[in-house]
Amino acid sequence: MNTLEKKATNTAKIIQTESLVVRFSGDSGDGMQLTGMQFTDTAAMLGNDLSTFPDYPSEVRAPIGTIAGVSGFQVHIGSREIFTPGDQYDVLVAMNAAALKVDLPRLKKGGIIIANLAGFDGKNLRLAAYPENVNPLDDGSLDNFIVYSIDVTRHTKDALSGTGLGMKDIERSKNMFVLGLLFFIFDKPLNHTIKFIEEKFAKKPEIATANIRALNAGWNFGDNTEIFTTRFSISAAKLPTGEYRNITGNHATAIGLIAAAEKSGLPLFIGSYPITPATDILQELSKYKSNGIKSFQAEDEIASICSAIGAAYTGDLAVTTTSGPGMSLKTEALGLATMLELPLVVVNVQRGGPSTGLPTKTEQSDLLQAMFGRHGEAPLPVLAASSPSDCFNTVYEACRIAVEHMTPVIFLSDGYIANGSEPWRFPQQDELSSIHAHFINTVNGDNGNLLPYKRDEKLVRPWIKPGTKGLEHRIGGLEKQNETGNVSYDAGNHETMVKLRAEKIQKIAEYIPLVKPDSGNATGNLAVLAWGSTYGSIKTAVRELINEGYDIAHIHLHHINPFPMNLGELLHGYDKILIPEMNSGQLLQLIRAKYLLPAIGFSKVQGQPFTTAEMKEKIIEELKK
Repeated sequence: MNTLEKKATNTAKIIQTESLVVRFSGDSGDGMQLTGMQFTDTAAMLGNDLSTFPDYPSEVRAPIGTIAGVSGFQVHIGSREIFTPGDQYDVLVAMNAAALKVDLPRLKKGGIIIANLAGFDGKNLRLAAYPENVNPLDDGSLDNFIVYSIDVTRHTKDALSGTGLGMKDIERSKNMFVLGLLFFIFDKPLNHTIKFIEEKFAKKPEIATANIRALNAGWNFGDNTEIFTTRFSISAAKLPTGEYRNITGNHATAIGLIAAAEKSGLPLFIGSYPITPATDILQELSKYKSNGIKSFQAEDEIASICSAIGAAYTGDLAVTTTSGPGMSLKTEALGLATMLELPLVVVNVQRGGPSTGLPTKTEQSDLLQAMFGRHGEAPLPVLAASSPSDCFNTVYEACRIAVEHMTPVIFLSDGYIANGSEPWRFPQQDELSSIHAHFINTVNGDNGNLLPYKRDEKLVRPWIKPGTKGLEHRIGGLEKQNETGNVSYDAGNHETMVKLRAEKIQKIAEYIPLVKPDSGNATGNLAVLAWGSTYGSIKTAVRELINEGYDIAHIHLHHINPFPMNLGELLHGYDKILIPEMNSGQLLQLIRAKYLLPAIGFSKVQGQPFTTAEMKEKIIEELKK
């Protein structure tokens, strides 16, 4: 039988279901991220809507078999719109005892456990801190679940015997056995993953052959053993028509930057220093050298932003990417870019802090840093993406504001949406707003003089490419004299310039959309106001509660500085405002200060996103007060 057209031969019942949550869990070396992504890509290719949550350990390589070393990948797939990776799992793949211990609490009652027997020997049980002589697979503690104990390691070794591979390479293929088994259970084809393996290991055909054999062995095990009496099928979701791809937030950010460069007609330059979880953006853009994109991996964070400022001065669409601690290091140079009034996009993929903190976990704790974390009076536009695919739209908008308003712009993402993925519909060129870059080539003063800080109706100064004949001017970090740009220590001029720069940023509000509820009405009992990656859990919770008869709404901000012009008026139309954040209440402080509203905070600072259940419980609690 042709591998690409494999069909089950047993009589297992196939149940059509609307959605399912699958969690792949094991050691960092078990390949759970790759397994989860391949499962996800196949689901996306078949038209399922989905949302993923890669959950990495913070240590580079924690001791094998320990709880600290558990690496998870969660995917929620469905035939309806999916906004979150799911609160609880329907299926848990546990490659060892530690993985089971970490993830069992969120497995639904009656859910399926696929356990690798080799990961539940005495050593693994001790490393996972189970009591002496207690094995959860046979002590009755899992009676409320459907458990399939399979010696994945042994079956993989049997499948790859005679390949000539060493034991280490053979054991690395056990994730493909698991993937083949999951494809059988969920009635999905193998061809997408086989193509991926052949391309990935094109220069190592023996490794490609081994992985494909392991993949087929997993499928055949499910088909021939007949221990799986039930299989599952999920129909394609009814999404808007168009061409889709599965995309992570970091990749969407990279593509959004490329699109902005194309639309503006500007060369794209990225100067960055690798840091988790932002590194993928630099890596992705470095692949487009043949398209004229210039990528520079600097020796540190300060050099990276300074190189981007230099590129902006020469007329490029300049970008620098970072996370948490790197944002702190860029602060001084960001003040320089503010003084120069040059277009620069600063991408901060937030992570748990302070200091090294939780480098692979998510948090929204850099909002106040983005708003105020610079020396002197240096307000800047701040935008935040709400989902993986929304990173494209929001970073594109950040580029538009930077270029058209001649200012650095801070774009906030976070680890949850940067590494998570969902289907993304390719936009058509005419669906993208225009980005107008304007350079002057002649003097702009009334007396035939150049005035590099003379402002237009947006309070924007002109962009002048260095070397333009007759437009030579001084540039630097010292305070500028109004219009002439000459160095000035005059006290009154300094105050004038501070106010002009601040007014320019506030004036951007006239050129961004008004805000409206994402769900619910423009007035009511309670509005959930939020920003960033809390979007999915809030949208799901609010939709469900509206269907249950509650008078609530969801307002999600993408423009945080300046706020949309109608935000205050909109918020005053509700009796209560609830602001959930993965921090200690940073947007809450801004809203209370600006609009004098007694908004209610709801904080979670655990390195984990909100669940829909948590959100619903809090909303109902506030409505009952």
